Amino acid sequence: MLPRLQGAAVTHGSGLAGYAVVDVEATGSSSRRHRVIELAVVQLDRDLRVQGEFSTLVDPEGPVGPTHIHGIEPDDLRTAPRFAGIAARLLGLLRGRVLVGHNVGCDRAFLAAEYARLGVELPSMPQACTMRLAERHARSPRGLSLRACAEDAGLPGWPQHTALGDARTCGRLFARYAPGIEAELAEAAAVEWPRLPHMTGVEAPWIGRQGRSRALEENVPGRRMVSFAGKGGA
Repeated sequence: MLPRLQGAAVTHGSGLAGYAVVDVEATGSSSRRHRVIELAVVQLDRDLRVQGEFSTLVDPEGPVGPTHIHGIEPDDLRTAPRFAGIAARLLGLLRGRVLVGHNVGCDRAFLAAEYARLGVELPSMPQACTMRLAERHARSPRGLSLRACAEDAGLPGWPQHTALGDARTCGRLFARYAPGIEAELAEAAAVEWPRLPHMTGVEAPWIGRQGRSRALEENVPGRRMVSFAGKGGA
Protein backbone atom coordinates (compact mmCIF):
# COMPACT_ATOMS: atom_id res chain seq x y z
CA MET A 1 0.00 0.00 0.00
CA LEU A 2 1.29 3.48 -0.84
CA PRO A 3 2.04 5.76 2.12
CA ARG A 4 -0.28 8.71 2.64
CA LEU A 5 1.49 12.05 2.76
CA GLN A 6 -0.20 13.94 5.53
CA GLY A 7 0.65 16.80 7.84
CA ALA A 8 2.61 18.58 5.12
CA ALA A 9 4.09 21.95 5.99
CA VAL A 10 3.05 24.96 3.88
CA THR A 11 5.44 27.16 1.98
CA HIS A 12 4.94 30.36 0.01
CA GLY A 13 6.10 30.99 -3.53
CA SER A 14 8.44 33.96 -3.95
CA GLY A 15 8.93 36.28 -6.91
CA LEU A 16 7.13 36.08 -10.22
CA ALA A 17 8.30 32.72 -11.52
CA GLY A 18 6.28 32.41 -14.71
CA TYR A 19 4.10 29.63 -16.09
CA ALA A 20 3.83 25.85 -15.90
CA VAL A 21 2.31 24.38 -19.05
CA VAL A 22 0.95 20.93 -18.20
CA ASP A 23 -0.44 18.03 -20.13
CA VAL A 24 -1.72 14.73 -18.78
CA GLU A 25 -2.42 11.47 -20.59
CA ALA A 26 -4.75 9.21 -18.66
CA THR A 27 -6.27 5.74 -18.65
CA GLY A 28 -9.73 7.19 -19.30
CA SER A 29 -11.79 10.37 -19.25
CA SER A 30 -12.81 10.48 -15.56
CA SER A 31 -10.39 11.97 -13.06
CA ARG A 32 -12.30 10.17 -10.29
CA ARG A 33 -12.17 6.69 -11.82
CA HIS A 34 -9.10 6.78 -14.07
CA ARG A 35 -5.42 7.41 -13.48
CA VAL A 36 -2.58 9.50 -14.89
CA ILE A 37 -0.35 7.43 -17.16
CA GLU A 38 1.94 10.18 -18.48
CA LEU A 39 2.49 13.82 -17.63
CA ALA A 40 4.65 16.69 -18.79
CA VAL A 41 5.48 20.17 -17.53
CA VAL A 42 7.02 22.90 -19.70
CA GLN A 43 8.14 25.85 -17.61
CA LEU A 44 7.98 29.29 -19.20
CA ASP A 45 9.42 32.47 -17.72
CA ARG A 46 7.53 35.75 -17.46
CA ASP A 47 8.45 36.53 -21.08
CA LEU A 48 7.10 33.15 -22.25
CA ARG A 49 10.55 31.70 -22.95
CA VAL A 50 11.13 28.01 -22.21
CA GLN A 51 13.05 27.44 -18.99
CA GLY A 52 12.81 23.66 -18.71
CA GLU A 53 10.91 20.62 -19.93
CA PHE A 54 9.98 17.60 -17.81
CA SER A 55 8.13 14.44 -18.76
CA THR A 56 7.53 10.98 -17.37
CA LEU A 57 5.44 7.88 -17.81
CA VAL A 58 3.47 6.96 -14.67
CA ASP A 59 2.49 3.49 -13.49
CA PRO A 60 -1.31 3.69 -13.13
CA GLU A 61 -1.36 0.53 -11.00
CA GLY A 62 -3.98 -0.98 -13.29
CA PRO A 63 -5.10 -1.11 -16.93
CA VAL A 64 -3.42 1.32 -19.31
CA GLY A 65 -6.68 2.30 -20.99
CA PRO A 66 -6.99 3.48 -24.62
CA THR A 67 -3.61 2.60 -26.13
CA HIS A 68 -5.02 3.56 -29.54
CA ILE A 69 -5.15 7.16 -28.28
CA HIS A 70 -2.10 7.65 -26.04
CA GLY A 71 0.08 4.96 -27.62
CA ILE A 72 1.30 3.55 -24.29
CA GLU A 73 1.57 -0.23 -23.93
CA PRO A 74 1.77 -2.11 -20.61
CA ASP A 75 5.35 -3.10 -21.39
CA ASP A 76 6.32 0.58 -21.62
CA LEU A 77 5.56 0.95 -17.91
CA ARG A 78 7.86 -1.76 -16.51
CA THR A 79 10.21 0.82 -14.99
CA ALA A 80 7.79 3.77 -14.74
CA PRO A 81 7.35 5.37 -11.30
CA ARG A 82 4.07 5.48 -9.44
CA PHE A 83 2.58 8.92 -8.90
CA ALA A 84 3.69 8.89 -5.26
CA GLY A 85 7.27 8.66 -6.45
CA ILE A 86 7.09 11.88 -8.46
CA ALA A 87 4.59 13.84 -6.37
CA ALA A 88 7.10 15.92 -4.42
CA ARG A 89 9.17 16.93 -7.43
CA LEU A 90 6.06 17.76 -9.45
CA LEU A 91 4.89 20.16 -6.73
CA GLY A 92 8.25 21.90 -7.02
CA LEU A 93 7.79 22.33 -10.76
CA LEU A 94 4.35 23.88 -10.34
CA ARG A 95 4.97 25.98 -7.22
CA GLY A 96 4.63 29.73 -7.71
CA ARG A 97 3.52 29.50 -11.33
CA VAL A 98 0.37 30.11 -13.34
CA LEU A 99 -0.99 26.77 -14.51
CA VAL A 100 -1.47 26.63 -18.29
CA GLY A 101 -3.10 23.92 -20.38
CA HIS A 102 -5.45 23.22 -23.25
CA ASN A 103 -8.67 22.65 -21.34
CA VAL A 104 -6.52 23.18 -18.27
CA GLY A 105 -9.31 22.34 -15.83
CA CYS A 106 -9.25 18.73 -17.01
CA ASP A 107 -5.49 18.37 -16.50
CA ARG A 108 -5.73 19.98 -13.08
CA ALA A 109 -8.57 17.66 -12.08
CA PHE A 110 -6.44 14.59 -12.81
CA LEU A 111 -3.48 15.99 -10.86
CA ALA A 112 -5.72 16.98 -7.94
CA ALA A 113 -7.22 13.48 -7.87
CA GLU A 114 -3.77 11.85 -7.80
CA TYR A 115 -2.65 14.08 -4.93
CA ALA A 116 -5.91 13.43 -3.09
CA ARG A 117 -5.13 9.71 -3.18
CA LEU A 118 -1.96 10.57 -1.25
CA GLY A 119 -3.82 12.69 1.29
CA VAL A 120 -2.56 15.98 -0.17
CA GLU A 121 -4.75 18.83 -1.36
CA LEU A 122 -3.51 20.52 -4.52
CA PRO A 123 -3.87 24.26 -3.87
CA SER A 124 -5.98 26.56 -5.98
CA MET A 125 -3.78 28.52 -8.35
CA PRO A 126 -4.28 30.98 -11.22
CA GLN A 127 -4.95 29.21 -14.52
CA ALA A 128 -4.78 30.09 -18.20
CA CYS A 129 -6.56 27.92 -20.75
CA THR A 130 -5.39 28.03 -24.38
CA MET A 131 -8.73 26.56 -25.45
CA ARG A 132 -10.55 29.55 -23.97
CA LEU A 133 -7.96 31.97 -25.38
CA ALA A 134 -8.48 30.41 -28.82
CA GLU A 135 -12.22 30.77 -28.42
CA ARG A 136 -11.77 34.50 -27.89
CA HIS A 137 -8.93 35.21 -30.30
CA ALA A 138 -8.91 32.63 -33.09
CA ARG A 139 -12.40 31.14 -33.50
CA SER A 140 -11.13 28.33 -35.74
CA PRO A 141 -13.91 26.85 -37.91
CA ARG A 142 -12.34 23.43 -37.28
CA GLY A 143 -13.14 23.53 -33.59
CA LEU A 144 -11.19 24.06 -30.38
CA SER A 145 -9.10 20.90 -30.15
CA LEU A 146 -5.37 21.45 -29.63
CA ARG A 147 -4.77 20.19 -33.16
CA ALA A 148 -7.29 22.61 -34.69
CA CYS A 149 -6.04 25.57 -32.67
CA ALA A 150 -2.40 24.79 -33.49
CA GLU A 151 -3.14 24.46 -37.19
CA ASP A 152 -5.08 27.73 -37.11
CA ALA A 153 -2.04 29.39 -35.48
CA GLY A 154 0.31 27.96 -38.12
CA LEU A 155 2.19 25.75 -35.68
CA PRO A 156 3.96 22.67 -37.09
CA GLY A 157 2.80 19.13 -36.48
CA TRP A 158 3.87 17.06 -33.48
CA PRO A 159 3.25 13.59 -32.00
CA GLN A 160 -0.24 14.19 -30.64
CA HIS A 161 -1.42 12.61 -27.40
CA THR A 162 2.11 12.49 -26.05
CA ALA A 163 2.25 14.56 -22.89
CA LEU A 164 5.44 16.42 -23.76
CA GLY A 165 4.45 16.95 -27.40
CA ASP A 166 1.09 18.37 -26.39
CA ALA A 167 2.59 20.52 -23.61
CA ARG A 168 5.19 21.97 -25.98
CA THR A 169 2.53 22.84 -28.54
CA CYS A 170 0.25 24.29 -25.88
CA GLY A 171 3.14 26.47 -24.68
CA ARG A 172 3.79 27.73 -28.20
CA LEU A 173 0.10 28.43 -28.66
CA PHE A 174 0.02 30.30 -25.36
CA ALA A 175 2.97 32.42 -26.49
CA ARG A 176 1.16 33.24 -29.74
CA TYR A 177 -1.71 34.72 -27.78
CA ALA A 178 0.81 36.60 -25.61
CA PRO A 179 -1.62 37.32 -22.78
CA GLY A 180 -0.68 40.09 -20.40
CA ILE A 181 -1.51 38.57 -17.03
CA GLU A 182 0.88 40.19 -14.58
CA ALA A 183 -1.85 40.12 -11.94
CA GLU A 184 -2.11 36.33 -12.27
CA LEU A 185 1.67 36.00 -11.98
CA ALA A 186 1.62 37.96 -8.73
CA GLU A 187 -1.30 35.88 -7.48
CA ALA A 188 0.54 32.66 -8.33
CA ALA A 189 3.60 33.79 -6.40
CA ALA A 190 1.47 34.24 -3.28
CA VAL A 191 -0.19 30.81 -3.33
CA GLU A 192 0.45 28.63 -0.30
CA TRP A 193 1.82 25.26 -1.37
CA PRO A 194 2.11 22.03 0.61
CA ARG A 195 5.60 20.66 1.05
CA LEU A 196 5.62 16.91 0.99
CA PRO A 197 7.89 15.41 3.65
CA HIS A 198 10.92 13.50 2.45
CA MET A 199 10.11 9.83 2.40
CA THR A 200 12.94 7.36 1.91
CA GLY A 201 12.37 5.11 -1.07
CA VAL A 202 9.43 7.12 -2.44
CA GLU A 203 11.03 9.67 -4.78
CA ALA A 204 11.68 8.03 -8.14
CA PRO A 205 13.36 8.90 -11.46
CA TRP A 206 11.19 10.38 -14.18
CA ILE A 207 11.12 7.99 -17.12
CA GLY A 208 10.35 9.27 -20.63
CA ARG A 209 8.80 7.33 -23.49
CA GLN A 210 12.19 6.69 -25.06
CA GLY A 211 15.44 6.06 -23.23
CA ARG A 212 13.51 4.83 -20.20
CA SER A 213 16.70 4.63 -18.16
CA ARG A 214 16.94 8.42 -18.31
CA ALA A 215 17.06 9.65 -14.73
CA LEU A 216 15.33 12.62 -13.13
CA GLU A 217 18.65 14.46 -12.94
CA GLU A 218 18.49 14.94 -16.71
CA ASN A 219 15.07 16.55 -16.38
CA VAL A 220 16.51 19.87 -15.28
CA PRO A 221 15.75 23.52 -16.07
CA GLY A 222 17.33 24.78 -19.25
CA ARG A 223 17.60 21.38 -20.89
CA ARG A 224 15.35 20.18 -23.68
CA MET A 225 16.42 16.55 -23.82
CA VAL A 226 13.41 14.53 -22.73
CA SER A 227 12.40 12.35 -25.65
CA PHE A 228 9.01 10.98 -26.56
CA ALA A 229 7.82 8.46 -29.12
CA GLY A 230 5.68 9.43 -32.07
CA LYS A 231 2.86 7.06 -31.19
CA GLY A 232 0.07 9.58 -30.66
CA GLY A 233 -3.22 9.31 -32.48
CA ALA A 234 -4.65 11.90 -34.80
